[in-house]
Amino acid sequence: MSIQGVGGVVRPLFRALAIPASGLSAQRARIDVIAQNIANAETTRTPEGGPYQRRVVELAPRRVAGDAPPQIVAGEIVPGVRAGEIPLPGQPQEAAVGVAVEGVATDGTEGPLVYDPGHPDADENGYVRHSNVRITDELVDMMQARRMYEANASVFEAIKGMLKRATEI
Repeated sequence: MSIQGVGGVVRPLFRALAIPASGLSAQRARIDVIAQNIANAETTRTPEGGPYQRRVVELAPRRVAGDAPPQIVAGEIVPGVRAGEIPLPGQPQEAAVGVAVEGVATDGTEGPLVYDPGHPDADENGYVRHSNVRITDELVDMMQARRMYEANASVFEAIKGMLKRATEI
């Protein structure tokens, strides 16, 4: 059974599953990039030239056009608006359904300059520019991404169980 219907629109019944599923995908992307950073932490020369630059996953809210869910404005429920209509104050035109990976950005900060005249990448003064990856920061980010992944997996399983029980009624 597909979570998405025609045109990639998430079916309302499965929208609750789409939110933690998108979180799982986003955290998996973060874990992959963090692993790549750790693997290249000591790389002083890349095919592009220079030391390896740390990469970071950029995340943004994933939105769907169309009917927005009802909103509570001043204590009253106001129906959502359709795409193309002008929303009233407090009524979003798009509904957020999770998170999306926008891309992978390169951290432009420079790595440390270390004196090592015997290194093949040393400059004329004997200094080598190292990668800007700090292993401790990457390990902390990895633990955070792993815990967020586990939290999204727990939410997904809980929602799946609720939907299963709802179909048995």
